[in-house]
Amino acid sequence: MYYQPIVDISRPGDPCSGAEALIRWNSEAMGMISPSEFIPLAEYLGLINPIGSFALKEACHRCKYWNDMGHPEYHVNVNLSVVQLLQNDMKEKVREVLEETKMDPANLTLEVTESLAINDMKRMKRILSDIKSLGVKVALDDFGTGYSSLNHIRELPIDIIKIDRCFIIDIGKDEYAEAFVKMVSELAETIGVRICVEGVEEIEQVEKLRSMKVQYIQGYYYGKPMRAEDFEKKYL
Repeated sequence: MYYQPIVDISRPGDPCSGAEALIRWNSEAMGMISPSEFIPLAEYLGLINPIGSFALKEACHRCKYWNDMGHPEYHVNVNLSVVQLLQNDMKEKVREVLEETKMDPANLTLEVTESLAINDMKRMKRILSDIKSLGVKVALDDFGTGYSSLNHIRELPIDIIKIDRCFIIDIGKDEYAEAFVKMVSELAETIGVRICVEGVEEIEQVEKLRSMKVQYIQGYYYGKPMRAEDFEKKYL
């Protein structure tokens, strides 16, 4: 598991508020393999459930350690695939991990992709509501890509919207990208949902997003995904 810092730019000093947990495969035979290659294969082969369970458990153990080591506010984000979400016992699996790790449910954020959510909105609303009843948060990932609809923000029981990096690359230069981020940010504030922007690499982007009242930022400007030891060395 690798961890990419999530920074809270709404607070003085832009402190780290936790991390997104990202699985990596470093194969002896093939070297570092991208998740975009092995995750679809794992889904096809029926291996994504044990991989997903491993990732969730590891991330929660790590976050509980951070919380115990002087950072009770740190949270961890874990991605869920469509295969995992559609398991009938997903809620129980999350509950078991929370009980085993003794982690505060409020410090766990489960990320689902927007494309996943729109395939069966009624079913997804029920599943996400069930999971949220445990006290965990839900983030809508990759927002703005695919078949975007601002209505999803209102319909789905979500706590955080993650705006895709494609809108950040040219922010300050591309009027559409800037208007989109500003509009989503204002709408989110109105309904009490927080915003996290991914792919931030330059200080100019940080300042522009700060002026739009964006709260959370991820990106190479603050740190690439890193091993747990490196994350702790820098942020613990």
